[in-house]
Amino acid sequence: MGVDLKDIIKSREITLERLSGHTIAIDAYNALYQFLASIRGETGEPLMDKQGRITSHISGLFYRNINLLALGIKPIYIMDGKPPSLKTNEIERRKAEKQKAVVKYMKALSHGDNKEAKKYAQATSVMKDYMIEDTKKMVSLLGIPFIEAPSEGEATAAYFTSSGITSATASQDFDSLLFGASKLIRNLTVSGKRKLPGRSMYVQVEPEEIELGKLLSNLEVTRSQLVDIGILIGTDFNPEGFRGIGPVRALKFIKKYECLERVPDIQIDLRDIDYEGIREIFLHPDVASLTPIKWEDPNSDGIIEFLCDEHSFSEARVTKALQKLEDVMNKKSETLERWFS
Repeated sequence: MGVDLKDIIKSREITLERLSGHTIAIDAYNALYQFLASIRGETGEPLMDKQGRITSHISGLFYRNINLLALGIKPIYIMDGKPPSLKTNEIERRKAEKQKAVVKYMKALSHGDNKEAKKYAQATSVMKDYMIEDTKKMVSLLGIPFIEAPSEGEATAAYFTSSGITSATASQDFDSLLFGASKLIRNLTVSGKRKLPGRSMYVQVEPEEIELGKLLSNLEVTRSQLVDIGILIGTDFNPEGFRGIGPVRALKFIKKYECLERVPDIQIDLRDIDYEGIREIFLHPDVASLTPIKWEDPNSDGIIEFLCDEHSFSEARVTKALQKLEDVMNKKSETLERWFS
């Protein structure tokens, strides 16, 4: 779910080209769910190989990262570890929602309503253990490093960004800002032409950039106060938030009363929430240690074996994508050689 701050946040639209030369810490699970939800067939069925294994996530990882690398963007994937105990309710809520979506999906299919089926199918995505292993293997074959976080991947991604190891954190969720990411990029893994839900219209989705320092200055709050705003609205650790309080009202409360403990309207309900524990998760999260990051050249033979031999991808399409990346890298290398000579 993530905290819904969109009504009080102003983002700046940028192009992927503007991120050339930058290192980006990508919230891996966030990206994988985007791929699993969006890369589907006409009736909402995910891509599968000949053995019936889902490959939507692999397809998204391969083709999206080929484009990023060709643009000179250096991604790092941050994998989730053990979720905080306070996230248990949200995890159970998500499972229940997926089960409801499965029922609606099957019903739409039985009625021959492919449009409705595809809509509900996007909400049925479930992360399997083999998908995590696929992800590690795919990015490694592309020469892209990955980090296994001890807890929330977004927290470690934000830590890498705030520490200067990466230029920005990429995620669809605003939680990265609460975790302290100095710069958040949204739509990095979903940019491009996208169909509007339930309509035969397409829009161009561009990456959006949000700088934490500018955001806090514009809102006239501190980061700890931004966390309190998130708690009022509802986070993964208190999904329901407080009744009748959205982003705008939450901002007004915190600017007026400074912190949750002083907001008179919520004191009874506040007793039922471990708000200090939630603050601790965002302000002092459990993160991976800062380590040297190294990128490698893509292993083309290994990629073809993994995608085409193991997972039934079209060798012609895969080879074409790899050739595109190789041509770009060769061109950059030739340009550098001419410059130094």
